[in-house]
Amino acid sequence: MTLDFTEPFTERTPRVVNAAKLQRAAGRRKANQFIVEGENAVEAAVATGAARDVFVTEQAARRFEEILITCGHMGVYVHPISDRAAKSLSDTVTTTGIFAVCEPVLWTVGKALRGRPRLVSVPVETSEPGNAGTLIRVADAMGADAVVFAGETTDPQSSKSARASAGSLFHLPVARNTNVKDVLGQLRSAGLQILATAADGEVELDNAEELLTKPTAWLFGNEAHGLGEELLGLADHRVRIPIRGRAESLNLATAASICLYESAKAQARANR
Repeated sequence: MTLDFTEPFTERTPRVVNAAKLQRAAGRRKANQFIVEGENAVEAAVATGAARDVFVTEQAARRFEEILITCGHMGVYVHPISDRAAKSLSDTVTTTGIFAVCEPVLWTVGKALRGRPRLVSVPVETSEPGNAGTLIRVADAMGADAVVFAGETTDPQSSKSARASAGSLFHLPVARNTNVKDVLGQLRSAGLQILATAADGEVELDNAEELLTKPTAWLFGNEAHGLGEELLGLADHRVRIPIRGRAESLNLATAASICLYESAKAQARANR
């Protein structure tokens, strides 16, 4: 694809100004769109049909030529922009120079749980956008059927979260529901057992292989406070990850990675 960079869009071009507003939650709600930056996220957005407009600097156009060719095949508008315009669209110190404005990709919980899911990640009250994106990426890598963010969580479609997901936001169903008990009810209706991570859980992960062969929804708590006692009491089992060294605990993304991996492994063995 050949682009004319003799008169690129600037940071004052209305289309760029409107795209920059998508960095804020209020802007995303008003426009019913969101913006992603970087090779993986933009490539996935274009390939899955979520992207509506792509903005690219001259240097990035040379670097990501294959993505722009795909834009042509998918009917995605590509706009040349100046380096200053790129900085206005980015929330990073060093911008990659390629961005996509996308239609919303979040699912309802009911739709995300259709089709007899066997493994679902349920982060509860996740507050850090980078963690939200990493949790989506981990779930995608482990072959989970969906990610359901429950409670008052950060927006999975924020630019930081989307970037941390490395494109996985577009690969599997991601839902968000502020009512945690409603989420639990829908998980049970979908035939999933509910396991909650807890430092004092009665089940040690090393001894849980038989349990993990069943269709499972994993609850992962807030980065700072974990899961509350009421929510832990609503789970079918509380599972602890054994820590054999001197570390006091694991961070959220690491705990989720371990639990989802063990579930995926147990389910794969059971299906042989």
